[in-house]
Amino acid sequence: MAQNDNPKILIIVENLTVPLDRRVWQEAQSLREAGYTVSVICPKGGKYTAAYELLDGVHVFRHPLPLEAEGGAGYAIEYASAIFWEFVLSVRAYFKVGFDVVQACNPPDLIFTVGAFWKYLFGKPFVFDHHDINPELFEAKFGKRGFFHSLLGVFEKITFMVADVSIATNETFKDIAVRRGGMDPNRVFVVRSIPDVSRFRRMEPLPELRKGRKALVGYVGIMGAQDGVDLLVEAMEELVVAKGRRDVQCAIVGSGTELARLQVMAEAKGLADFITFTGFLSGDELMRTLSTFDVGVIPDPKNTYNDKISMNKVFEYMSLGIPFVGFDLIEGRKMAGDAALYALNNDPLELADRLERLVDNAKLREALAEEGRLRAKSLLRWDEECGRLLQAFDVALAGTTPVRVRVPQTDALPEVS
Repeated sequence: MAQNDNPKILIIVENLTVPLDRRVWQEAQSLREAGYTVSVICPKGGKYTAAYELLDGVHVFRHPLPLEAEGGAGYAIEYASAIFWEFVLSVRAYFKVGFDVVQACNPPDLIFTVGAFWKYLFGKPFVFDHHDINPELFEAKFGKRGFFHSLLGVFEKITFMVADVSIATNETFKDIAVRRGGMDPNRVFVVRSIPDVSRFRRMEPLPELRKGRKALVGYVGIMGAQDGVDLLVEAMEELVVAKGRRDVQCAIVGSGTELARLQVMAEAKGLADFITFTGFLSGDELMRTLSTFDVGVIPDPKNTYNDKISMNKVFEYMSLGIPFVGFDLIEGRKMAGDAALYALNNDPLELADRLERLVDNAKLREALAEEGRLRAKSLLRWDEECGRLLQAFDVALAGTTPVRVRVPQTDALPEVS
């Protein structure tokens, strides 16, 4: 195993490659800048297909991902393959780079098996970075509970039992770690998924996305059964077909298991010319696309899952000064406050009404945009989140290895233009 004086961290993430997983990549960069040696195990994806590379000082080990899961059999194959490769690559990372602590990012809630191997046989602390609440996600996706819902609850409980420290994306997740997981609240650290505004800035827009129309409304994110992008398509149908508006264009950015169905749905509703599906974007192309949005959309429906999660889109829209509409979700309203308009009852007609209000009212758009920028400056400070991230690893490593890291000194946040 390679040796040096810096503590070493191994991060395992399954559902997206790095650097495209913005939360994981941001954590990895912050830890590296603080003096840690960081390795990441993740799937291959997009143009990032190298089995190993040293990327911006981070050791990245990638494994093949056979499919994007859909249905029980698909999830079983995806997760079994992922756990196998994560174990194999953890051994490779141990001998090539070394690590003192393992951080696992769910889903799936099975990575505790890899963490438990290194914890109980080799004394490596296990940190659980809690990205998704899978029992609630199962209920939201499939509209039922039953055996698999209960099984996910068991996996979640075991994950918290194995974890020495848990990282939560918001206070609701911390409450789950303490209440359902039985964790000591002093070992649970809230690190929200917010953009580092020193790296996340508006860029030159792409006017061709408007197709010559008055306004561009946009969505960015994963497209799964629980994400409600079909409600956005129905809202566009209300605006374009029912109300006869020809001055509103929609851009849907991202990929996922529902993408093909959504494209067919848009075509069937006569919206092919009014909805552009860009596919997955990253880097400057993503930032230029976001910078073109007049109105952002968060169509995720209100349910037991979406009420509890903190969505990256909320933070990103506010940081960039994009006014947005969405359904009235508990965590979403906590973050956005008056920077958004809210629709009720998971009703696409209400969503269309809120979109139309913003499209037709430039003063309201600017007021919401300014409120979002102000909230981003006052509430969304990555330097504070990073501080709690580093505290989590101080606690995890206490008594196992000397901590020779430095906390980055961050000046006042730069203006978001």
